[in-house]
Amino acid sequence: MRIAYTDVLVVGGGLAGLRCATGVKERGLDTVLLTLVPPKRSHSAAAQGGMQASLGNCIKGEGDNEDIHFSDTIKGSDWGADQDVARMFVNTAPKAIRELAQWGVPWSRVRKGDHQAIINAKKVTLTEKDEAHGLITARDFGGTKKWRTCYTSDGTGHSMLYAMDNKAHQDEIKVHERMEAISLIHENGRCYGAVARNLMTGELVAYIAKATTIATGGYGRIYAVSTNAVICQGMGQAIALETGVATLGNMEAIQFHPTAIVPVGILTTEGCRGDGGLLTDVDGYRFMPDYEPEKKELASRDVVSRRMVEHMRKGKGVKSRYGDHLWLDITNLGREHIEKNLREVKDICESFLGIDPAEKPIPVRPTQHYSMGGIRTNYKGESQTLKGLYSCGEAACWDLHGFNRLGGNSVSETVVSGMLQAEHIADFCETPESEIDISTKLIHKFVDKEQAKLDYLLEPKENPESPYPLRHAMENIMMDKVGIFRNEKDLQDAVNELEQLLIRSRNIEVKHKTLTANPELFNAYRVQRMLKLAICVAKGALERRESRGAHAREDYLERNDKEFLNRTITSWPDENQTMPTLTYEDIDIKSMELPPGFRGYGKDMTITNPESKKRQEEVDKIREDLEAKGADRFEIQEALLEYNSKLPECYRGKNERLWERF
Repeated sequence: MRIAYTDVLVVGGGLAGLRCATGVKERGLDTVLLTLVPPKRSHSAAAQGGMQASLGNCIKGEGDNEDIHFSDTIKGSDWGADQDVARMFVNTAPKAIRELAQWGVPWSRVRKGDHQAIINAKKVTLTEKDEAHGLITARDFGGTKKWRTCYTSDGTGHSMLYAMDNKAHQDEIKVHERMEAISLIHENGRCYGAVARNLMTGELVAYIAKATTIATGGYGRIYAVSTNAVICQGMGQAIALETGVATLGNMEAIQFHPTAIVPVGILTTEGCRGDGGLLTDVDGYRFMPDYEPEKKELASRDVVSRRMVEHMRKGKGVKSRYGDHLWLDITNLGREHIEKNLREVKDICESFLGIDPAEKPIPVRPTQHYSMGGIRTNYKGESQTLKGLYSCGEAACWDLHGFNRLGGNSVSETVVSGMLQAEHIADFCETPESEIDISTKLIHKFVDKEQAKLDYLLEPKENPESPYPLRHAMENIMMDKVGIFRNEKDLQDAVNELEQLLIRSRNIEVKHKTLTANPELFNAYRVQRMLKLAICVAKGALERRESRGAHAREDYLERNDKEFLNRTITSWPDENQTMPTLTYEDIDIKSMELPPGFRGYGKDMTITNPESKKRQEEVDKIREDLEAKGADRFEIQEALLEYNSKLPECYRGKNERLWERF
């Protein structure tokens, strides 16, 4: 048995994992990063549209600040987000984006003078100020009051990931590629590291660390069609769940992106609509203004996705051999704009559809895209129930996004959560509390247990199961019964059917009897874990009898703040269980800076909590009294919600803008 010792173990080589690893390494801690693929091949590279930060440099972003970004985020979350975390995030995002510029990200910049833009299907002339020339610019995105999504054409994730990976090499971080964490080592509520499997040789290695961070991304591949990379199977969440100690939060909160191309499900960025692209139906009719007269195509993603499905249900979809779809029309933007700012979209359309989007509309429909749920953590990014286990990025339920995230906030979260968490981990590792005393006997126990599981999959069985049909069945159940619109019967059927698949998965037999470089083997142990996650999603959706954000129940249309203003907490305390254990964590209205209200889309369908009105009256009174005394926005905000002390000291400073100097 091989054992590797380090101060901090980071599992996942995307933006969140790289930024966390870089942060702890620069604090002087020995760091090892495990990754399935070379970091530059991580799913973070697929992020096209941009990263949100309230810089307020461009003319359409003028007046933007942390308060507006905070309000957009909380309303976007349908009041499911942690408002302390949201405040920490919006304060740190401008610092993160400027740091990335120093590390080499070539952000698109403001150019002084006139330029043309498409706004609400009309060509308008915008005049950028001379003093803004050369500063980082932004584009429009759904659910925001200001243009704040900073970008590098439509390859934002790609350029960020390359810069971050280069920084990791500069800092000499140990990156162990093609290594998969398959189990967490823990005892008495303390995490000690992970058992990892070398995907090429099949060797199991124990990594022992003071702190372990999971940054493995989302679990979108439990669905048949997803914009997620094939590696986004939720293994980070699954191994945390299998400890029986760590908990997951809001697993039913699944976001569908409105504009994935048909049939393959590859994303076309929200930047297409942000830059002025339109959604049209079978008749070439622009339908979104009929549903959302104010925000139109730039309503929040959950809203646009539902409106698209509603419109197709009315018979307005375009018929195809792959099912109904709608059109995303960006021809009005012009070839020059597309080839400069949407070049990845153009390449994707030409490669996978054989069309030129500067001349023809793109066939699109809503497709699974993002997982708001994940490993439940506190504001420091540490598991609430397993000491020494941290999580950041899409793998975590930190909880920035609640039940619907804004476009651009996830890319921003990867970096912000990574940089904040790095400081909290480093602080933890410098205290006596982080010291660990673990015997090789305990390490052997976990390694031997995982080896036995692998060996069992190779053993001959009576009535054996194959992992592939089980996985395909799971994916189709999730797509058909736990999708954009949900109802009691479908969800109950999904839970029952997924439970039977899980039971059957315990009798999987891998035909190729080798532990080395065996795709069938790693599909076998992954599908068992994916089924557990799928059950967590379906069961959480079944029990949440309301509609909130991306969780839309056709049989419970109201957002029910009386009964469901909470987070679903999921655990799996006994490995022999076939169902997760669900509990709920209340979201305290009395401590909110922005109490629950109407999001501003469609008809207000809220069952209000009496505490919301009381808290709103308190907020209004505090604000009124302080404004009368001449208090600035920072003093008012501090009186409503004190979050600054939760930030690492190095990130507590104010953010200057052209129009706001300190």
